[in-house]
Amino acid sequence: MTDVTALYAARIADGTLHREPAQLAVLPEFERIRAGLAAPAKRGLFRKPPDPPRGLYIWGPVGRGKSMLMDLFVESMGADAGVRRVHFHAFMQEIHAALHEARKGGAQDALAPVAAGVASGTRLLAFDEMQITDITDAMIVGRLFEALFAAGVVVVATSNRVPDDLYKDGLNRQLFLPFIRLIKERMVVHELAGPTDHRQTRLAGERVYFTPNGPEARAAIDALWNDLTGGVCEPLRLRVNGRDLVLERFHNSVARANFYELCGQYLGPADYLAIAGAVKVLILEDIPRLSRRNFNEAKRFVTLIDTLYEGRVQLICSAAAEPEMLYLEGEGSFEFERTASRLREMQSRDWPA
Repeated sequence: MTDVTALYAARIADGTLHREPAQLAVLPEFERIRAGLAAPAKRGLFRKPPDPPRGLYIWGPVGRGKSMLMDLFVESMGADAGVRRVHFHAFMQEIHAALHEARKGGAQDALAPVAAGVASGTRLLAFDEMQITDITDAMIVGRLFEALFAAGVVVVATSNRVPDDLYKDGLNRQLFLPFIRLIKERMVVHELAGPTDHRQTRLAGERVYFTPNGPEARAAIDALWNDLTGGVCEPLRLRVNGRDLVLERFHNSVARANFYELCGQYLGPADYLAIAGAVKVLILEDIPRLSRRNFNEAKRFVTLIDTLYEGRVQLICSAAAEPEMLYLEGEGSFEFERTASRLREMQSRDWPA
């Protein structure tokens, strides 16, 4: 294991990071947890195992470095097999799948064996992007986390929302409130609200719309993907209307897909809303010219862009032509003018403001 503050200082020294007071202020909390987990347990017949350190809930606006600090913290833990970092959406999908299997196996209380399975061999769970919008998630997280905490699992999480705003205005929210109290009791709540949106700063001045499609556009997008994610790739699984929507390339709130994956499949507004709620940057590649020949794909593309625009999601894309030249003939070409305008606005330096 390595001191988190030392790792941060090393990144500043090599130019990878820039010193940010708001980020420095949260490092002692990470170090408190790292040191607590690293402390050897005193053994003896009558010795009570020490209580695990309180977890950490970091919240604040997008682009302030929450995920970066989480990665740094996990790196500081070294090759500890009991540490797991996972996107919260993906984790909850795993839980629902495990609950389904437990019920098929005849478990009277399916959550108990599922929670025990998660806790087995896990000392630290690091969740990125905790947000709860689905009632099925809201109704089980309280008991799930209570069981994890009881088993000694330490939880660290990032979120864009203060705990009191989780599942805000959700159905039967009063049943969810004990979970908020549990977070405050078992985790230190820390706001990370520095003045700089590092994701927007990183893309400021960069091209985010590449045309025409081809090797040069792909190479430019590869460079942006590697800069934003470090080249790390993992699937993001979203549950939409009882089925799974999987984005195969995802990391650090950045997703990457090609036009066919998102617009050539039978996806609709609910799917695009789920994507806009789970990602901060979407890289969409190989947008073709649109016409009556691919009218259905064009309609889905319009819906996707509208959803990303309303959700203030950063879009990086490659296309066969400039926005105004993508859809020149056929039914829907006139209405596409609004989409072209939005595509143009989403290229501006201050998007998404």
